Amino acid sequence: MAYPVSPLASPFPALPPIAGVTARVVRAGYKDWGRCDLTYVELDEGTSVAGVFTRNLCCSSEVELGRANIGQGKARALIVNAGNSNAFTGYRGREAVEQIMGQVSAHLGCPPEQVFVSSTGVIGVPLPKDKAREGVEKALTAQPCTWEDAANTIATTDTFAKGATATAIVDGKTVTISAIIKGSGMIAPDMATMLGYLFTDATVEPAFLQECLSAANQRTFSCITVDSDTSTSDTVMAFATGKAGNAPLASFESAGADAFAAAVHDVCRQLAHLVVRDGEGAQKFIAVTVSGAISDESARKVGLAIANSPLVKTAIAGEDANWGRVVMAVGKAGEPADRDKLSIGFGGTWAAREGLPLADYDEAPVAEHLKGQDISIEVDLGLGEGQATVWTCDLTHGYISINADYRS
Repeated sequence: MAYPVSPLASPFPALPPIAGVTARVVRAGYKDWGRCDLTYVELDEGTSVAGVFTRNLCCSSEVELGRANIGQGKARALIVNAGNSNAFTGYRGREAVEQIMGQVSAHLGCPPEQVFVSSTGVIGVPLPKDKAREGVEKALTAQPCTWEDAANTIATTDTFAKGATATAIVDGKTVTISAIIKGSGMIAPDMATMLGYLFTDATVEPAFLQECLSAANQRTFSCITVDSDTSTSDTVMAFATGKAGNAPLASFESAGADAFAAAVHDVCRQLAHLVVRDGEGAQKFIAVTVSGAISDESARKVGLAIANSPLVKTAIAGEDANWGRVVMAVGKAGEPADRDKLSIGFGGTWAAREGLPLADYDEAPVAEHLKGQDISIEVDLGLGEGQATVWTCDLTHGYISINADYRS
């Protein structure tokens, strides 16, 4: 089913090609939606890999096998199936993944452990092995596609293709990152919250690539939420082909390591924001900034309590400056908070300071701010130096409409 394009959509950027990476897409027919739904990305020998995966205990076999194999540090291929998550499908689901891994590894002449598979879509339906086999067979020899084609093919309820890019100077050479992501609903922090893939031509040792990705994830993907639901299939992976010719990045002591890590973070932040901007039914993009907490992690948890509150999200949808709902969300977060030190604002205008409504509070600028598409909520706990920003969207009737008929 096609959904109206989000009013918060961003145009797909011009993503540079990455040496050592070739993407292809085909239609396997996992759903009757008349579009490509299988993405095959071939990676040159020597490609390093890192990944973060959902902590959902009912995860898919794709996640289990990916988590088990990521430690060997090398990748030759990525397959992404859209329309069927292959989660909660028992041994039949695992057999389908192993079949894909074996089929691709035989074609490339590499160990199956270097073939990574992701699937996204309806939970509880085994991935059809015949469609997967035929789809992969077609994909192995299909014509190379654009990044935008690949981004559209991995999507499910997404209303626009999502991509991001960044560069860094490493060892005197320019290295490039190009990345795509899908995600719109079932978005909540507990690792990654969607399917996302970063590709770079930098030479990076697997352990350092993992360190960079994990750190970026903690401050980006693990700071977004659409509906507080963590998917069974969440995966974010990074692939480094080494074609840029820089001296290998092995740690933060390596020349250019800081610049590379910053570029990874930048790309992950861009992607995370795009997912929120395509939140199911979203009309507004909301940044919740919490300061004055006892720690950064405490600030993050308070921010997420606010961002996940249906009462806060519906108030923003209705452009209602109901800051009392923010007070409620702070108090229920389970983190240290003091009512008499709490300050709350919208769009840079404080409504309450140190536990009291401001006597001269003027709601007019706040009301004007809430009419826009980009909304900010500021909270100062007044307890310490901890701070964090999390991102979410409003909760509208559109979210209900999308999820009420998702399978049909």
